[in-house]
Amino acid sequence: MPNTARHPFSSLTPDCVLDALESLGLLPDGRQLALNSYENRVYQVGMEDGPPLIAKFYRPERWSDEQIQEEHDFVAELAAREIPVVPPLSMNGRTLHRFGAFRFALFPRCGGRAPELGDPATLEWLGRFLGRIHAVGTIAPYRQRPALTPDTFGTASRDWLLAHDFIPVELRDAWRTTVDQALAGVGYCFERAGAMTRLRLHGDCHMGNVLWNEDGDMPGPHFVDFDDSRMGPAIQDLWMLLSGERDEMQRQLLNVVDGYEDFMDFDPRELHLVEALRTLRLLHFSAWLARRWDDPAFPAAFPWFDSPRYWQDRILELKEQIALMDEPPLRLGPP
Repeated sequence: MPNTARHPFSSLTPDCVLDALESLGLLPDGRQLALNSYENRVYQVGMEDGPPLIAKFYRPERWSDEQIQEEHDFVAELAAREIPVVPPLSMNGRTLHRFGAFRFALFPRCGGRAPELGDPATLEWLGRFLGRIHAVGTIAPYRQRPALTPDTFGTASRDWLLAHDFIPVELRDAWRTTVDQALAGVGYCFERAGAMTRLRLHGDCHMGNVLWNEDGDMPGPHFVDFDDSRMGPAIQDLWMLLSGERDEMQRQLLNVVDGYEDFMDFDPRELHLVEALRTLRLLHFSAWLARRWDDPAFPAAFPWFDSPRYWQDRILELKEQIALMDEPPLRLGPP
């Protein structure tokens, strides 16, 4: 079990959060609400002289200052073009601040609900804004942040899990064999897709990171939390909007791409990557849990992770992905 007292976030007490904001000349009123975040620590903090602010304290040693600043600069580019994102606030000429052992950023509070993904108009709307985000993402590359590749999300995840003995001994050979088959399938998918453009992405465009706001100056979707932003193929930000059976995903894809192509051309060869990217995400998620297991928040939130049943389910899940990667990809038009 993790040693709670030694984990870096153990010293991020409520008083430390308030002191960090006060170090910037702000006047918090003492109210704090911890928001749902495991990778970092995020709090809604009440203010004496205005609406609450969102304070995000970055996990130590995950990103360098330069990598965090690249994300902040990208989101600022998007906001400058009136794309509905939530950029960090600039205070004293900076968006990234330091207090003691922690780096943090402040954001305005942005409310909203989850989008209605069953509505074709909503999917088209989301597609339009993703097209706008990607149009900006092509202007310049990330130079500090890593890229999403089969090696960074797949091979590295496999090797780390094996090197740190997270796989139960009785399942280790079966898991490794299945993972190797899955990574071979991923490789074939990337070969079929061929050379493609890589651009700055949101990177983690699941529905928890899209807020639908019907009030204010810009009603509609707002994209939040670019913490996983990196270089990669455009389809990475689109496939997470698709769910259900194949026919349902096919319809959803057409709606999303209809909106997307108002601002960006979509390369249909990238459809070969949908199930490959899903496979990489599954592997990366297991490795992420393992890498964070010394953080007391993780055993409390994911108590099933270190059980044999978890790894048995992952083997079955990967076998399903192996079969899906062998199927023809989704299409943009009639068969």
